[in-house]
Amino acid sequence: MLGAALCLTACAEVSSEEQAALAARGYYTHLVSGEYEQFLEGKAGADSLPNDYREQLLAGYKQFVVQQQSAHQGIREVQVSTVRKDTLTDYVSVMLILCYGDSTNEEIVVPMVEHNGRWQMK
Repeated sequence: MLGAALCLTACAEVSSEEQAALAARGYYTHLVSGEYEQFLEGKAGADSLPNDYREQLLAGYKQFVVQQQSAHQGIREVQVSTVRKDTLTDYVSVMLILCYGDSTNEEIVVPMVEHNGRWQMK
């Protein structure tokens, strides 16, 4: 019984690469859902952006989502494809698949960095 409990504990642990992938997927899910502030908060250094630049970024995110709606019937799902840790830097590259409403897919790379125990987009 103790062995089973240890296995469950070990199996339940999430690696740093998996944490980065979950964070990246979550940020892009916010973007697709129109939660642009939450997407921006996922970017490293977002807390120190000047207000005018912050507003420009938010407008750009909204414009991107509107463009994808027009071009591809929107993004209906965000999936994690692969995750790769860069051994030379502290980055984790998360490959996400944007699944569009017109049945096309696009794979994007999201570099992630851990800052104060939180994974953020670089």
